[in-house]
Amino acid sequence: MELFSGTRQTYAEFATQATDSPTFVAWTRGVVEDPEVLAWLGTLPPLKQQPNLVFAAARWHGLPDDATYADLREVLLGDDGSVRATILSRATQTNEAGRMANLLPLLRQVSVEDGPIALLEVGASGGLTLHPDRWSYRYRTPQGDLRVGDPAAPGLECRADGPGPWPTDLPQVAWRGGLDLHPLDVSDDDTARWLETLVWPEHDDRRRVLRQAIEVARHDPPRLVRGDLLSDLDPLIDEAARHGRVVVQHSAVVAYLEREDRERFTDQMLARVAAGACRWVSNEGPRVLPRVSATGPAAPVDRFVLALDGRAVAWTHGHGRSISWLG
Repeated sequence: MELFSGTRQTYAEFATQATDSPTFVAWTRGVVEDPEVLAWLGTLPPLKQQPNLVFAAARWHGLPDDATYADLREVLLGDDGSVRATILSRATQTNEAGRMANLLPLLRQVSVEDGPIALLEVGASGGLTLHPDRWSYRYRTPQGDLRVGDPAAPGLECRADGPGPWPTDLPQVAWRGGLDLHPLDVSDDDTARWLETLVWPEHDDRRRVLRQAIEVARHDPPRLVRGDLLSDLDPLIDEAARHGRVVVQHSAVVAYLEREDRERFTDQMLARVAAGACRWVSNEGPRVLPRVSATGPAAPVDRFVLALDGRAVAWTHGHGRSISWLG
């Protein structure tokens, strides 16, 4: 059996997904071909071997964004324990604010169908995607630009194609809250700086959006509860239901569960939807929720599957840069 094959595969796959970051592509390709670095990574718990977490920890300790792979290698293999400690104590809780551009159309659809919504996010991190009604949006479609929201508000752009549904207005959000194993306090400057470090090197636009999202969340903090999405969600759904139609949303969260727990979560959410307890907006990689992905055509490996109530409706970019509606 080849040593470190799982780690090598993780980094090889990340290289195919990070094509809009030449720096990360170069670093991941370097790792794949480097037995010493693979061995160093192999001493970490599996969930702590994530490329973005490892790279962020190296950058946190001074690795420049334009560093070569040789520079990264030197930082990791010469680590005095500081980089490792950061990897073990931190997490990739980016809570990408740009994804609101992908989620907004479904949130608006539910708001139109069911009235004001109580927006509940699992894996909420610092709650940065819980304010979709406080942003403006520009959808760049083949037929022209579609603008939604107050132009004076912080803005998100998204390339878009397909039949929609396209929002004509913002959703009515009557309540907002989230569940996370380790909720983040974005009013803390150290936490905010770590979130910025998680943004990929070349992505200045994402850093700008992150800073704006932090300011929005600081001005209007959502209710964030510490808990496990498999065992602690129902009480929060009951609380949210007193304020509006509950919408449970999540993006790039379920991938961190073991395979059997992903299936268990799918069963739980489908049961809640069937019972009328909530609507369900999911935005995950195509292999993360296989039963959901199977309701639509096979998605490209570098896209997420956006779904409503367990049915695939669109393919999305992982950072919210694009959305392609299924026919």
